[in-house]
Amino acid sequence: MLTPADLYSLEHYARIRADFRARVIAHKQRRRLALGEHAALCFEDALTVRYQVQEMLRIERIFEPQGIQHELDVYNPLLPDGSNWKATFMLEYGDEAERRRALAQLVGVEACVWLQVAGCAPVRAIADEDLGRSTADKTSAVHFLRFELTPAMVAAVKAGVAIQAGIDHRAFQATAQVPEALRASLAADLA
Repeated sequence: MLTPADLYSLEHYARIRADFRARVIAHKQRRRLALGEHAALCFEDALTVRYQVQEMLRIERIFEPQGIQHELDVYNPLLPDGSNWKATFMLEYGDEAERRRALAQLVGVEACVWLQVAGCAPVRAIADEDLGRSTADKTSAVHFLRFELTPAMVAAVKAGVAIQAGIDHRAFQATAQVPEALRASLAADLA
């Protein structure tokens, strides 16, 4: 969990923001996995969550302790806890009309995202634990997912086995092999 001690003051953050932001953007690119042409998983960790908190504090000009703690309480649930991975799942369509049509066809897609550690059964995402982001008519373009791993899966990942990810929704199927750099980063998230 991040605490106020992990954060920069607003003044200090203003001075280092450009460099910090560039570092986080590069880090996020290494923790991103495309699932087909229009979907991606961005795996969260302490650095990505810290950046989100810092940006919210900056944008809202929050400097009082209770406001800072509130932002930490909102974003800390996105941190993996050693036996899981947490990811922001994004459906990406540049054209607004195409995005609207796709989101109407993809209701429930967030429950169809999976990860599989080689030699183990696939793990389905637990989606949007904070609040529902789908209705009967459409899904959201952004979902927050948690993938719970068994102790055997954690051990296998730490031993270096491959990881695959995918979506098996009736209107969207995709699979992807997790690249080695991302696999190693995800292994480091595990206790």
